[in-house]
Amino acid sequence: MLQMMVKPSPTMIETTHFRSRNNLCPLSHLNTRGDHCFSSIISKTPLIIPPKLHYIAKTKSIRKCQNSDQFQEHSGRDHLLQESGLPKFLVSVEHLLKFVASNFLPTALIGGVAFALINPSPGCFAHRYQVSKFSIIGIFLISGLTLRSAEVGEAAEAWPVGLFGLTSILLLTPLLSKIMVQVRLQPQEFVTGLALYNCMPTAISSGVALTTLAGGNPALALAMTVISSLLGILIVPFSISRLIAGGVGASVPADEMFRSLIGTVLIPLILGKVFRESIKGMSDIIDNNRKHLSTLGAILLSLIPWVQVSKSRPLLLGVKPEVVLVAVLMGAILHLVLLCFNAIAIQLLCAVSGGSKSIFAKEENHKTLLLVASQKTVSVLVAVVEQLGGTFGEAGLLVLPCVAAHISQVIIDSLIVGFWNKRKQSLDNVKVKKVL
Repeated sequence: MLQMMVKPSPTMIETTHFRSRNNLCPLSHLNTRGDHCFSSIISKTPLIIPPKLHYIAKTKSIRKCQNSDQFQEHSGRDHLLQESGLPKFLVSVEHLLKFVASNFLPTALIGGVAFALINPSPGCFAHRYQVSKFSIIGIFLISGLTLRSAEVGEAAEAWPVGLFGLTSILLLTPLLSKIMVQVRLQPQEFVTGLALYNCMPTAISSGVALTTLAGGNPALALAMTVISSLLGILIVPFSISRLIAGGVGASVPADEMFRSLIGTVLIPLILGKVFRESIKGMSDIIDNNRKHLSTLGAILLSLIPWVQVSKSRPLLLGVKPEVVLVAVLMGAILHLVLLCFNAIAIQLLCAVSGGSKSIFAKEENHKTLLLVASQKTVSVLVAVVEQLGGTFGEAGLLVLPCVAAHISQVIIDSLIVGFWNKRKQSLDNVKVKKVL
C-alpha cells in the first residue's frame, strides 16, 4: 500500500518539478544513483535544458560560426590576392632587386641621368658646391684603398700582355678619334664627347670586376688599370691636343689639365694606398668590405653625370630624340670596334710569338687583355671636361653620349663574359661525361 502511495503516475512525473537554485529541473533528474523506482521514468521524462546550458551551446555555436566566417574571409582574401596577381608582383619585385644588385653600376648611371632630366634643381645646387670634383676624388681614393700590393706583383709574369694593353689603351685606340671628329652631327658635342672618351684610360672598376667574373687574370687587369690611369695623366692632354683640338679649332691647356688630374686622380690614389698600408689591420677591413666600397664608388660615379646633365637639361630637351638615339648607337659601335681591334691584335700577337704556347694565348691573359684594353673610363673624362670648361662645347652634351657608351660597354662585356662562362661549363660537363 505504501509503495502504491509513493509511486506516482506517469502524468504526475511529466508535470512535477522542483525549483533549484538557478532554474526548474525535471524531478527525474534527481535520480543520480539510478534507483529502481525512477529507472523507467527517466526514459519517459522529456529533457529540459537549462538556460545556462542553452547559453553555453549558443556561445560555442556562435564561436564556431565566427571561426568559419573568419576562415572563409581569410580564404577569400587569399583568393583575391591570388586573383589580383600580388604574389606575382612580389616575385617580380624580387627579381628586379636582384637585377639591380647585380648590375648596380649601369643602373646607377641610368638613374642619375633620368633623375637629372626629371628634376634638375638638386643637380644644379650640387654643381654650385663642386660635387663632381669631390666625387672624382672619392672614386680614386677608393681605388687606392682597394689596391693590393701582391696583386700588382703577380702581374709581372705577364708583362708583355700588360705592355701591349697599355699601348692599345693610350696610343693605338685613340687614333680612331682623328676619324670620329670628321663626322657631322647636331649637336656636334655628341661626336666630340665620344672622341674625347676614346682618348681616355681604361675603366676604373668594371674592367677588373668583369675580368674576375670571366676567370681572367685580376692582377694583370688591376695593374693595367692603375698604370694606364697614371700614364694617362701625361698622355691624355697631348692626345686631345693632336687628335681632337685641331679638328674643332680649339687649343687644350695641357699644363692646367695635368695639374688638375694630379690633384683629382694621382694624389687621392696614393693617399688611399698609403692609408691601406700604414694602419695595422686596415687592409683586412677593406678587403672584407670590398663590395660595399665598390657600391660606394658606383654611387660617386653616378653623381657626376647627374650634376652635368642637370646643369645642361635645357639644352638636352632641345635635342631631337632620334639624335640622342644616334649618339647611343655610336657609343655601342665604338666599343664593338675596339673589341674587334683588340681581338685581331691578340690573334696576330699569338701567331708571331709562339702560337698556342704564346703568353698571349693563355686563356686568362687574352680574356683580360680583350676586356680591359677595350674599355674606357668616364671619371677621367669628366675630370678633363671640367678642366676644359667650354672649350669643346656644353659639358652636359659632351658627357651624355659618353655615359651611354660606358653603359653599353658594360652590358656588351657582361654578355661576352656570360657566353664564355656558359661555354666553359658546357666543356666541363662534356669532360665529366667522358670520364664517367
